[in-house]
Amino acid sequence: MVFKTAGQRANSGVIIRLPEPPTDPWYGVHNGYEVQIDAAGDDWHSTGAIYSLSKVTSRQQKPAGEWNTMDIEIRDKVTRISLNGVVINEFTEGQPVPERKMWYEPIRGPRAAAGYIGLQNHDAASTVYFKEVSVRK
Repeated sequence: MVFKTAGQRANSGVIIRLPEPPTDPWYGVHNGYEVQIDAAGDDWHSTGAIYSLSKVTSRQQKPAGEWNTMDIEIRDKVTRISLNGVVINEFTEGQPVPERKMWYEPIRGPRAAAGYIGLQNHDAASTVYFKEVSVRK
C-alpha cells in the first residue's frame, strides 16, 4: 500500500487476517491483526508494529505529507512488514507476546490464515491518505 499522513500524530492501521467482515468497529482489532500507522507511537504502537503484539525494529516512516510504501507479506504463520523498502517487523503466529494491559488492546490468540483486510478510521483528528491498496497472491 501507499499512504501518507497529514500530521505527525495521525493514527490509522491496516487490519489483516480477518476471518469474516467486521460486525462492529472493534471486531478487526480483536479478531485480526492491526498493522499500525502512527509515527508518534512507541515501538509496540508505531508504523509497522502489529499493535501491542510485535514491535518494530526500526523507524522508516517519512515525514508527514510524504508518501510511504508499506508491504505486508503473509506466508503461512509468518507476517513480515516492510516500510519504504526496509523490513521492520516479522511476527510468527504463536511467538510470545506482551500481556494485554488495556481493554482496547487486541485479545491475544491465533488469527485466521486467510480472510479480509480493512483500513482503520481512527478518529476525526487523524488524517491518513491511501493512494494505493493492492493484494497479490
